[in-house]
Amino acid sequence: MSVRLSTVILPVDRWHEGGGATWRRAEDLGFHAAYTYDHLSWRTFRDGPWFGALPTLTAAATATSRLRLGTLVTSPNFRHPVTLAKELISLDDISGGRVTLGIGAGGNGFDATALGQVAWTPRERADRFGEFVPLLDRLLTEGAVTHRGTHYSAVEARNLPGCVQRPRLPFAVAATGPRGLALAARHGQGWVTTGDPKLFEEGTPEQSLQAIRNQVGRLGAACAEVGRDVADLDKVLLTGFTPDRGRPLESVDAFVDFAGRHLEAGITEIVLHWPIPDSDFAADQAVFEKIATEAPAQLR
Repeated sequence: MSVRLSTVILPVDRWHEGGGATWRRAEDLGFHAAYTYDHLSWRTFRDGPWFGALPTLTAAATATSRLRLGTLVTSPNFRHPVTLAKELISLDDISGGRVTLGIGAGGNGFDATALGQVAWTPRERADRFGEFVPLLDRLLTEGAVTHRGTHYSAVEARNLPGCVQRPRLPFAVAATGPRGLALAARHGQGWVTTGDPKLFEEGTPEQSLQAIRNQVGRLGAACAEVGRDVADLDKVLLTGFTPDRGRPLESVDAFVDFAGRHLEAGITEIVLHWPIPDSDFAADQAVFEKIATEAPAQLR
């Protein structure tokens, strides 16, 4: 068993002032996939440049030829399934079938109120997510869809010719609670975790690793309930939000140790933030690139 190594490139640079070069470099380094965040703005980057995810991925699709591309993650906070489906089908076509949709229920960040709405409660987010994902699944697989739901509607929504990837582009569902894990089991080709957020400040790496093992176990139970083999799902860890923080990027050996422990816990893909100076994701670029090129061979 081996682990895939991917990166997430935050959309903070103008395309012609380094942004495009970063995506091309990610492909040259051999990353399995490069993702970006689908937010309107995010945390400490709120008052600086921040570009749209889907236009950025479209540009990346034309600048690369092998690299898989995707979001980590898209949410219902400011997306509607009908318009999102049309954009995803277009992106999948432009990329030649290289798109993965990371999708989650969203949170209480700036996206939650940017359209003028009151931030949804956790239950409301789960309710919307539970309707959003199945409808998006239908929109990406059926030629015409009519749906009248509690939160979302579609009236003869046409999505021809459909995705290049069949029956549709893959979903990687971010979830840790029972309702989200059930959605991952029913509709996901992958599952995404950042670990247990309660452990970020005061937990230990060992506690975090056990929490991820437990999450993988609950995902397995959710898959069993719908008759799926949990081995059929990619299990993706977005790093940077566990008690390990930036330590795995200090050296190749440190990363190989980190990745090996998470591989043993059931993770099949590890996503590293592309270094951004003077931010929470600052790291030595040379070491980062050495990890990208040397670590995978040590994890086979």
